[in-house]
Amino acid sequence: MNNSIIKFIGTGSGKTSLKRYHSSFLISHRGYNLLVDAGDGISKGILTQKISFSGINGILITHLHPDHYAGLASLIVQMKLNKRKSSLQIIVHKKLKKIVDNFLLASYLFRERMNFELIIDVFEHDKIFNINDSISFISKQNSHLNKYKKYPEEKRLDFSCSSILFEINQKYIFYTGDIGGKKDLYLFKGCKPDTIISEVTHVSIEDLIEASSSLKPRRFYLTHISEEIESILAQKKSFLKINNITPVVDGFTIRI
Repeated sequence: MNNSIIKFIGTGSGKTSLKRYHSSFLISHRGYNLLVDAGDGISKGILTQKISFSGINGILITHLHPDHYAGLASLIVQMKLNKRKSSLQIIVHKKLKKIVDNFLLASYLFRERMNFELIIDVFEHDKIFNINDSISFISKQNSHLNKYKKYPEEKRLDFSCSSILFEINQKYIFYTGDIGGKKDLYLFKGCKPDTIISEVTHVSIEDLIEASSSLKPRRFYLTHISEEIESILAQKKSFLKINNITPVVDGFTIRI
């Protein structure tokens, strides 16, 4: 029996909500549990879904907006307080490693005081990254952060923002991450994804329907849902169903 799953820890947008935690999900495959994004409130979201802090083997960060990243340090603290012993793998883009290192240090997370080994691994866009023998991914830079490049501070920052194509069980799962618009839905157009997980805050529902029709995934899920968008999706429920698109809620689970 295949017990490989994706469980949505949070399905909310950047706007804090009492109904949804910020966008995050857990991939569980052959004993390895990969958390994708760790925004503000992630520790409580994990507890709500009855997931063990010690059971998470790795954390992949797509970009550094607070709703995808700000909970990382507090999550590691919770792991420490809960007497975690096994090593933790944090996976970030190569250009973000120094920022993550400094963030953890500024949070007083000294490696010498940890109960477990903390490993920060880096990936590069357009290169395959093997998490282990059965989970790998390739990332592409999307346009989500391009809007910030007009500001004077841009030379002090890096704007790496990843859309991710996972390969698990010989199936492709495309996670858009936060994107800048319609074009980012087609970053992996040459690949036929079995599953698409797309944010819905920064792209129109019509564009998502068009992408579903063009890319023809077996399953298409929407996350990163604000309360305003939730009401719009409810009005279009039957239309989305016809187009094989399913909005998800916290705790929603799919088999890989």
